[in-house]
Amino acid sequence: MSGWQTLTGSAIALPEANIDTDQLIPARFMSQPRSAGYGGFLLYDARQANPDHPLDRYAAKVLVAGRNFGSGSSREAAVYALVDYGIRAVFAPSFGDIFAGNAVNNGLLTAQIDDDVAAFLVATMAGNAAAAQIDLGTGRATIAGQDIGFDLDPVRRQKLINGWDDIDMTAQYSDQITTFRAAHFAAHPWAMPAT
Repeated sequence: MSGWQTLTGSAIALPEANIDTDQLIPARFMSQPRSAGYGGFLLYDARQANPDHPLDRYAAKVLVAGRNFGSGSSREAAVYALVDYGIRAVFAPSFGDIFAGNAVNNGLLTAQIDDDVAAFLVATMAGNAAAAQIDLGTGRATIAGQDIGFDLDPVRRQKLINGWDDIDMTAQYSDQITTFRAAHFAAHPWAMPAT
């Protein structure tokens, strides 16, 4: 995955709360190979019920959503569907914990904002797209002309900017790990497995 620090694109609002991972990608599509892409399955049932769904009208890179976005099961495919569709950031008052962890490991920003900020943005966009700019370095975004600050854990910031997942993050410490292992097994030779 490629990292990013700044993003400019369109934002759309999904004002509903509790959009869970089964809504993001219904389970019946998860037998498809990931290599085929999951973007077409993003919010499939909601888009079928509403032929004028904002996802189908605008090429958005940013979503503004209601509280508890990505709750439900731990399916990483929900993140795949968002990323494969082209979404790079979701702003919401809260997120499912597992979803947020899966998101950052796949290059998707989950930015927590206040309920009143989310409600204001949803009302301002009123079903239309709005311009969005995000800077991970400063933790600031401009959406629909509104300057918004968001907190971002330093480790998650580093992962997003560098395009790293947990394995890549651990690999940054490979020299220290090698040094520790050598010293540990020199001091405790009985702990080394027999070869």
